[in-house]
Amino acid sequence: MLNQYFQRDVSHICCSSYFNAMSCHEAVEVQLSTEYAFRKLNVLSLCTLQGGSFGVQGMLKEGTKHMSGLEEATFKNIDAAKQLSSCVRTSLGPNGMNKMVINHLDKLFITSDSATIVNELEVQHPAAKLLVMASKMQESEVGDGTNFVVVLAGELLIQAEELLKNGLHISEVIGGYNTALAKALEVLETLVTHSASMSVLKSPTELAEAIKPVIAAKQWGNEDLFASKIAEACVLAMPENPAAFNVDNVRVAKIIGNAVSGTTVVKGLCLTRSVLGTIHEVRDAKIVVYGVPVDSSTTETKGTVLLKSAEELKAYNNSEEDALEKTIKAIAATGANVLVCGQSIGELAMHFVEKYKMMVLKVPSKFELRRLCRTTGANNLVRLEPPAPEDLGTCKHVYLKEIGSTWCTIFDQEADNSKTATIVVRGSSMNIMEDVERAIEDGVNVVKSMTKDARFVPGAGAAELLLADALQQYGEAQPGLDQYAIQKFGLSLEVVPRTLAENSGLDATNIVAQMYAAHKAGSTSVGIDIVEGTTKDCGVLDLLVTKKEALKLATDAAVTVLRVDQIIMAKQATLERSVLVPKGYIKVHAVETANPTVHFAVVNTP
Repeated sequence: MLNQYFQRDVSHICCSSYFNAMSCHEAVEVQLSTEYAFRKLNVLSLCTLQGGSFGVQGMLKEGTKHMSGLEEATFKNIDAAKQLSSCVRTSLGPNGMNKMVINHLDKLFITSDSATIVNELEVQHPAAKLLVMASKMQESEVGDGTNFVVVLAGELLIQAEELLKNGLHISEVIGGYNTALAKALEVLETLVTHSASMSVLKSPTELAEAIKPVIAAKQWGNEDLFASKIAEACVLAMPENPAAFNVDNVRVAKIIGNAVSGTTVVKGLCLTRSVLGTIHEVRDAKIVVYGVPVDSSTTETKGTVLLKSAEELKAYNNSEEDALEKTIKAIAATGANVLVCGQSIGELAMHFVEKYKMMVLKVPSKFELRRLCRTTGANNLVRLEPPAPEDLGTCKHVYLKEIGSTWCTIFDQEADNSKTATIVVRGSSMNIMEDVERAIEDGVNVVKSMTKDARFVPGAGAAELLLADALQQYGEAQPGLDQYAIQKFGLSLEVVPRTLAENSGLDATNIVAQMYAAHKAGSTSVGIDIVEGTTKDCGVLDLLVTKKEALKLATDAAVTVLRVDQIIMAKQATLERSVLVPKGYIKVHAVETANPTVHFAVVNTP
């Protein structure tokens, strides 16, 4: 049996003549050691055949990816965030470059707005997605400073990578960043140079000066025009209590043609759709709004009517017409002279509406219908019946106007304080008007933020450099290893003035040095003058709440990325479907991804 064992398991690695010359005792020792070795090899072979391995990978499903440690997880996450940050960094500031983005629906975007860029890029890397989420939160909370969030978060991670490579532990970097954030928010409060009163929100001239820097970052050269239009619209829609200001009350209507200089403001609501009847203008309008079809009533189920003669058929048709005319006549009797419908309007109903001299407008968008109700004070009725007096809306002047080649219906309140205002944007292409619309939305959001906190800090990169200097001095005074992270946090804030200078074609190092010197001399409002290419007090102001929220979100995003030490990615889900083809059914293998496009590959055919 011993010889059979050796011949079976050892003959592949040892010569048989060698075993013949061995003693029995030596052969037993070799047999025992060889048996242990082969048992170990069998275990390894079994694991290999089953697709497993030792460690974390061995307990996960087949196809799952696992990465851990600084090199595989942390540095790769930092690299992904750096790539996203560098992508939008060139779009920062008035001289920022536009990006041409074509999404999965083949829609073209040409913009320098960071929120739009990162949203349409459809970023897949989880670490980069954290920066995208931070940017979206800044957009929803403040409406401005989205580019600042992504750029600062990327720069914080770049500086953290350098500290980690120099031997600092991740916990020390995170602790230093959190300490630096608290100190930065404290210092930022001391940098306030201007505080606007609530009366500014009712003054178009003063309000335009406050929002001009925001517009200049998106529409450089047209900031005076758009700032004045936005301020005018916001003042028109501003309620008695500014804290109740709703950004949805300032609407944008895009009408192609003319230049952007042809942009105007309407005191009320402007809908880019025409009326249906022959009446095109109504003064002192009383408006009734229906969310149901304006037509003859029908039963929910099919019915059968037995007609025995032509007279009965004629009487049946006349009864339907009489009932509909009675309803329209009752609506007109309430004083309503403008009928707005959210669904279809029948031909017969249209005949009777014209008979009783009412203007008819179809608004299929439920969102526009809600805005119309809010503007006029009307209630959206869900049954075709005469409205109660409290259901009727009012408007001073409702009229049809051709702007460019587009017919628009305008609900003009002709008042200095209307509930809604519309900015009619003109432009030679839809891409230009959409970019202007994004700039207008940012400006309106800043006005909303001013209703909560109307304090301002120096702009043009001045506030960031003041914070950088204060944090670096604060870091030097700290005793622990956190001081290095605090100093790097301060150094990261230099990215804003440096980027503004680089995007303007200036020497960034020289500009930053000049600003440091001016701040040391006491001129804390000195920033970058991109027109003259020098440093001076340009009178540019940034909203305090924008800086505070951006600092918080950028730091949170960077710290979250740094806290990740392992990446575990499950295999993408797959499914089988049957697809009908001319010769029958085939089974296909579909891979479901985040992209709406589903790729199919034929697996087998019957």
